[in-house]
Amino acid sequence: MNVLKFGGTSVGSAKNINNVITILDNYAKDDAVICVVSAVGGITDKLLKAGELAQEKDENYSSEFDTIAQKHHSILSELIPTGNEKIVAHLTETLQELKHLLDGIFLINELSPKTSDKLLSFGELLSSFIIAETMKKRGMDCLRKNSQELIVTNSNFTKGEVVFDSTNTNITNYFSKATQRITILPGFISKSTSGEQTTLGRGGSDFTAAIVASALKVNQLEVWTDVSGMFTANPKLVKQAIPIKKLSYQEAMELSHFGAKVLYAPTVQPALDAEIPILIKNTLKPNDEGTLISTSGEENGLAVKGISHISNISLITLQGSGMVGIPGFSKRLFETLANEKINIILITQASSEHSICLGIDENNVDAAKLAVDSTFEYEISLHKIDPIIIENDLSIVALVGDNMKNHQGISGKMFRSLGKNNINIRAIAQGASERNISAVIANKDVKKALNTLHESFFEVKTKRLNVFITGVGNVGEKLIDQIQQQHSFLKKKLKIDVKIVGMANSRKMVFNEDGIDLDNWAAQFHYADKSSLRGFFDKVIALNLRNSIFVDITADEAVANLYDEYLRQSIAVVACNKIACASSYKNYINLKRLSLKYNAPFLFETNVGAGLPIINTLNNLVASGDKVTSIEAVLSGSLNFVFNNFSNKNNFHDTVKRAQFEGYTEPDPRIDLSGIDVARKLLILARENGMVMEIEDIENNSFLTKDNLESNSVDDFYDTLSASEAHFQNLYASAKKNNCQLKYVAELKKGKAKVGLKEIPKGHPFYNLEGKDNIVMFHTERYPEQPLIVKGAGAGADVTASGLFADIIRIGNN
Repeated sequence: MNVLKFGGTSVGSAKNINNVITILDNYAKDDAVICVVSAVGGITDKLLKAGELAQEKDENYSSEFDTIAQKHHSILSELIPTGNEKIVAHLTETLQELKHLLDGIFLINELSPKTSDKLLSFGELLSSFIIAETMKKRGMDCLRKNSQELIVTNSNFTKGEVVFDSTNTNITNYFSKATQRITILPGFISKSTSGEQTTLGRGGSDFTAAIVASALKVNQLEVWTDVSGMFTANPKLVKQAIPIKKLSYQEAMELSHFGAKVLYAPTVQPALDAEIPILIKNTLKPNDEGTLISTSGEENGLAVKGISHISNISLITLQGSGMVGIPGFSKRLFETLANEKINIILITQASSEHSICLGIDENNVDAAKLAVDSTFEYEISLHKIDPIIIENDLSIVALVGDNMKNHQGISGKMFRSLGKNNINIRAIAQGASERNISAVIANKDVKKALNTLHESFFEVKTKRLNVFITGVGNVGEKLIDQIQQQHSFLKKKLKIDVKIVGMANSRKMVFNEDGIDLDNWAAQFHYADKSSLRGFFDKVIALNLRNSIFVDITADEAVANLYDEYLRQSIAVVACNKIACASSYKNYINLKRLSLKYNAPFLFETNVGAGLPIINTLNNLVASGDKVTSIEAVLSGSLNFVFNNFSNKNNFHDTVKRAQFEGYTEPDPRIDLSGIDVARKLLILARENGMVMEIEDIENNSFLTKDNLESNSVDDFYDTLSASEAHFQNLYASAKKNNCQLKYVAELKKGKAKVGLKEIPKGHPFYNLEGKDNIVMFHTERYPEQPLIVKGAGAGADVTASGLFADIIRIGNN
């Protein structure tokens, strides 16, 4: 004999019920079938809402009833479109009984637990009737049996406790004589020993099926739902979640207790007692393998079998110095909550005995506080303990697995993963069996926590990076192209999955939590929201994604001023914008401190030399214990390009114009030609070398004229360049006369820093520096005579984008 249970979604529409009937028909060909059904999906909630409205004297209860009635009539008419008059009449009669009950609740404005059970029982009675009558109409050997005639409970309304001796006798006696191939049983409902209607509480239909299976000692209980088994995490929140093939009873109970709604925890107990395997199957995909729950789980080498969670939890804390060493506080606390019928979900106590922390459903928190403060009123008045402390808007996430006790470092890995993503843990609980490790976190962090833990424990070392880009101009476009081009390679070779989930220009911003389509990203700006720096930041925080990286590809001071806020949220910052690192030393060192404190990388390799590994090389020298004694460098690809192309045959104005046109200078070329950009780069190198220095400490020997420096606009600047052509020709002529090349050089030596135009003689490493190239010479104690040289292209969209990309990858590899 087969026992199958179908949940609310499985019977939630005529289409789904047809799937159920097909499944039952196939099973009935080989053996008799007992089918336990839930109410039509959503009906139990509507019945409860209608009752509450009626109790509150709100006439809208009638509208809720009409919705319930229309839903059942609609399903019936689709399943049996003709020849259904008697069935429709019976359905109408049953619905009329429901209406009379609601009218009565409205008149006396009272909804007792006893009446609530009678009200809610209509859901299963209606669905089981429709399904059974449909199967009969189709010529199937089917009979509906009212479960209230089989399952006996005490009079604990809304959650009846089963009287198993009477129940098992009723079930075995009935089915030993039953001749029909298919029996339909309404789940959830029962009757007390005194004959009053009761229900089995939340998940009662699962419980009904388990009770029947246990009484008849069947080979297997099948629970059919709308997902293909129990998953490694909630697939609605973790898209990478996969079905678990096998679980032990204990693992299944732990997962179901902590929110895995596929199975209700008490369901497992009767099956566990009788050692009956439970198979979770998908009504909508009946050929999927599903999850088998039995005495032993799957030996797949994984310590953690699944991750689950319960939302809307409140923590209540009883604490005080008067508790230390005094027995009985815990007993009194637990008794107080038990008397209020408040279920305790999580318990943790400090070893000092100074405090006890309990997790309960947030709906019970007011009653809990009132009761506990009353119980300990005397101790509170003497200041031996504090009034109960309440924390709301919390959730519990739990790792579950039988083999966790045999693996070291599970809890460390769990807490490290959460900590790296700025997920604060309010309380921790771990049983002696080590089958479950639970942590209390904020509700807002649940999705990020589940994805973070799933990535750590179940995915093949693939780390997803969620990238937010501000500034999608020339460099930004190149970075997007490079990320798209290398996506498959990074995922396959480095196990890094880079997703751009947000991008903004000066006008618009777009977001997609699943990753923006990079084949068509530019078109999405046509329908995007208006851009703002604060709005972009707020959206990044609201998405609350793991491994988030903010990439700044602007030269905007306002953007740089937000770095500290991103870092405080444990969001990594990658910047080619030099303003932050070249601002006050106090701000620079604060950003470094925040990066360490919140475990959020702050990388800015492209601040100096675009894609060249200049800062990284310097950091490696310092970290390895070498001492940098001096730095000489040509750090402006823009200025190098200008002076490599300027001559007595090309005027200076046109050369600068060409550099700007080809993207080698900032939109305002005064930033490059004034030397301030080079000074900022040298300042950053000095600071990375451990020096305390401000921009004012750098001597800037400008080659520009006074008129150039005092120009009021870019156009005015170009006019002054033309007027000062003789000055620039003199600079060129002097260098040529001395057989030298003009290079704008940055120098750091003996604690002094300066930048300026120099005539570089033949034989010097700077002499043959071509195009837009940069070069840096590090003189160190290990490289005293022949310096360590880093040389290459130091300007241009492609190389700058590649430098940013390298920083993103470095974070992924961290």
